[in-house]
Amino acid sequence: MKPTKPADLRQLTDSELQDQIQRSEDALTNMRFRKAVGQLEEPSTIRVVRRDIARLKTIQRERQLAAKG
Repeated sequence: MKPTKPADLRQLTDSELQDQIQRSEDALTNMRFRKAVGQLEEPSTIRVVRRDIARLKTIQRERQLAAKG
């Protein structure tokens, strides 16, 4: 899995951004479970998903701050 580019994420609407965060968090939970059971083939994908979630939340926060200021 390759990381999502911030430029692509900035084109999403607020609701799409929230949906993407939720899907990524669900995928991360699933990956953590599979890793604990020993069924995760590529553990490095956990890092990629965590960083994607951080990117999504950063963009979401930037929009919140821009709306206030």
